[in-house]
Amino acid sequence: YIAMLERAASNIECFHRRQLHEGFMFSPKEGVILGQRVIPLQRVGIYVPGGTASYPSSVLMNALPARVAGCGEVMIATPPEISPKIIAAAKVSGVHRIFKMGGAQAIGAFAFGTESVPRVDKITGPGNAYVAEAKRQVFGRTGIDMVAGPSEIVIVADRNNFAGHLAADMLAQAEHDVNARAVLITNSRRFAQNINAEIEVQAGKLERYDIARASIDNNGMIIVVSNWGQAVDIVNEIAPEHLELCVEEPFEWLTKIRNAGSIFLGRHSPEALGDYYAGANHTLPTMGTARFSSPLSVDDFVKKMQYMYYDGQALREASRDIEEFAMSEGLTGHARSITIRRD
Repeated sequence: YIAMLERAASNIECFHRRQLHEGFMFSPKEGVILGQRVIPLQRVGIYVPGGTASYPSSVLMNALPARVAGCGEVMIATPPEISPKIIAAAKVSGVHRIFKMGGAQAIGAFAFGTESVPRVDKITGPGNAYVAEAKRQVFGRTGIDMVAGPSEIVIVADRNNFAGHLAADMLAQAEHDVNARAVLITNSRRFAQNINAEIEVQAGKLERYDIARASIDNNGMIIVVSNWGQAVDIVNEIAPEHLELCVEEPFEWLTKIRNAGSIFLGRHSPEALGDYYAGANHTLPTMGTARFSSPLSVDDFVKKMQYMYYDGQALREASRDIEEFAMSEGLTGHARSITIRRD
């Protein structure tokens, strides 16, 4: 098990190291220096759920980007009955401390600090509705990654797939939660019927049958389109967390898809590949927020600080423009802070 975690961790770290950014400094004209520094967050708190399932993968996906970013201290909070698998994942990921606390109170402890729990600069990681609401409420006092909703997948598939494969992918999503959503889009009504039949056959074989059954019944959907342009429009409207493109030339679709959290290209890249192993992050925007937000990355664990320098001559040359701008906004004090230096 440890060897498997280490292989997955290596893939995740390799991917996220390519997200590192360096600061910059430049001089656009004589006497002027501008720049930006990229600074890791000092202390990060990661929430790792317990409850109906234990997810060591969440430890890897949150802690490794924080470690790659260079955060000074990476901590996790998880309900008291800690799975040994969570501890193993924390060790492999380089987590510094584990706190046995769960639910909204864990988010509060990280956000405000206690006698035994230090206040963190940012809280990341998934959780139930109470955890999500707690993160929403503490935002502003501390940073958060996102307010995550139920997990979701959209699969675009032509008739040249095995119906059983795609039914399995839909059920893999459905077993997460009764509110999870699995949607398949195809251009073949007969193929849609085959997938529906396969779902009925495979659902009964799942250990989490009741959860998957409720998810499929309440939120599952198979959409038949007359052309692939309609499929692209539907995908961009839904802005799904996960998108599988099980079509002949999946890379040709990349420039057409504007809204998706993570895209799985081809017939041999199921969502589970990304959940655990490939290296790209599995903490993704949900509920249509992929329209304006991004997967968890190294960028979530750094901040940027800018700086500027003008010498006396450079400020004199710019002073008239600055004064005019300040006066146009009615901020005479701003203008005076420039005038007094020039005069």
